[in-house]
Amino acid sequence: SKYYLNFVLFYGNLFSPLLVFLSVIFFTSQLASRSEIVAILSSGVSFNRFMRPYFIAATILAAMSFYLNNYLVPKANRTRIAFEGEYIHTFKRSLSQSVHRQIRPGEMIYFDKYNRAKDIGYSFTYEVWDGIDLKQKIFANYVKWDTINANWILENYYIRDYTPRGEILRRGKSMDTTFAFLPTEFSGRVEDTQMMNVHELDEFIEDQRLKGSKNIPFYLIEKHSRNALPFSTYILTIIGVSMSSRKVRGGLGAHFAMGLALAVTYILAMKVSTVYATNSGLDPLIAVWIPNFLYGLLAAYLFYKAPK
Repeated sequence: SKYYLNFVLFYGNLFSPLLVFLSVIFFTSQLASRSEIVAILSSGVSFNRFMRPYFIAATILAAMSFYLNNYLVPKANRTRIAFEGEYIHTFKRSLSQSVHRQIRPGEMIYFDKYNRAKDIGYSFTYEVWDGIDLKQKIFANYVKWDTINANWILENYYIRDYTPRGEILRRGKSMDTTFAFLPTEFSGRVEDTQMMNVHELDEFIEDQRLKGSKNIPFYLIEKHSRNALPFSTYILTIIGVSMSSRKVRGGLGAHFAMGLALAVTYILAMKVSTVYATNSGLDPLIAVWIPNFLYGLLAAYLFYKAPK
C-alpha cells in the first residue's frame, strides 16, 4: 500500500501541469459554451481581470509542485524505487563497463568492468598524480571488496613508484589495502537522484563532477526539471484559457481534442530536448527549458488573439 501511495504521488505530481491544463480547458470551455465569458467581458470586465483567478490558482499549484518536486517526492521515491528495484527491475544488468573516475584530486581509478552484485572490479588501475607528474601506478587483474574487514583486496597486482632516483616495481599475488572509494559509489543508478532533495542533489552533483562521472547531464536534467515543471503550470494555464475561451463549433470536444494534441507535442518536445542534452552535448539547463520557451511563445500569441 505504501508503494502505491508513493507511486500515485510521484506520477500525479509529474503530470500535474497537464492535468491542470485539461482541467482549465474543461472549465473554461463550459463557460464559453454557455456564453458566460461573453457576458463577463460585455459587463466591462477586462480579459486580464478575467484571468486573475486562473493565475492565483496556478501560483498555488506551482508552489505546491515546487515543494513536492524538491522535498516531499524525493522522500516518497525512496520507498517506490526500493520496491521497484527489488520486485520489478531485477532483470537490469549489474555490470558496469569502463568505469573511469577521479576519487580525490590527483587520484584516478579505472575498471574495465565492475560487477555491482559481487563488488569486484576487473583490470583495475589506480594512479596518483602530482600536477603533470605520475607518482604511483597500481595495476591488478581484479580488486574485490572484503565485507568483513571493510577493505579492498588486490589480486595479481604490481605497483610502480616513480621517484627522482628512478622507478621502483613491486609485485604480488594478493594484498589488502584501502582506497578513498567504497562499493556503494558504483551501485547507484541515474534514477537514484530522484530520491534526493534539492540540497542533497546539489552536493551529489558536485561530488560526481570531481569524480569525473559520465552521468552529469542526467543529474542536471533531474535538477533543472524540478524547477521547469512547476513553471509550465503558468504557461499551460494561459494556453488553456486563451484557447477555450472562444465559443467554437464542436464545443468541449473540439477544445479537448486541441488540448490533447498540444499535451502530446509538449511531452514529445521534452523528450527530444533531453535526448539532445544527454547525447549531443546540449546544455541540460537549455534542454529542460526549451519546451517552456516554445510554449511560452505560443501562450503569448494565443493570449493576444483571445477574445477581449
